[in-house]
Amino acid sequence: MGARQIFLSHGFEGASVDDIAREAGVSKATLYSYFPDKRLLFLEVAKAECCRQADKTEAMVSGAHSAQEVLTIAAMTLVEFFTSPFFIRLFRIFVAESERFPELGREFYESGPKLGKARIAAYLTEAEARGELRVPDKALAADQLTELCKADLFPKLVFGIVDTVSPADRKRIAEGAVAVFLARYKA
Repeated sequence: MGARQIFLSHGFEGASVDDIAREAGVSKATLYSYFPDKRLLFLEVAKAECCRQADKTEAMVSGAHSAQEVLTIAAMTLVEFFTSPFFIRLFRIFVAESERFPELGREFYESGPKLGKARIAAYLTEAEARGELRVPDKALAADQLTELCKADLFPKLVFGIVDTVSPADRKRIAEGAVAVFLARYKA
């Protein structure tokens, strides 16, 4: 999508509707007919990416996998997403704009992080029903897994301490997150 590239390149403020329309190959009037305001377009780009990542993860797992395998796939996907240049830029933009547009941050949270955590909590319920996990507070556990997947690498990327991370570092964080998680919740 043209809007995705323009927002990533120029940020929310620097992105012009003219540039987005040109990149998308549509007229400005057409763009405004779908998105009457640039904030709504930005939010749609962010929501689409979050849904794409969640759908990608769900497509990789099935009931035939053990909880450890499913959690490892989920953790790898989360770590890859949290350390991707797209997410880092998106995160910075949302933080920068949340004071001026608090509803933007709230809507992003509802359709992105909150939705992802709900999907993790639903999986934890299934794994508990199979006797693999014992999770008294699934919402908290979903938050914990998500935050464990941000350990070390995410803050370094957000604050510009490093520009990229290696696949080995991503794997180290994902496997460490799952190990800690299972140490607490494995049945």
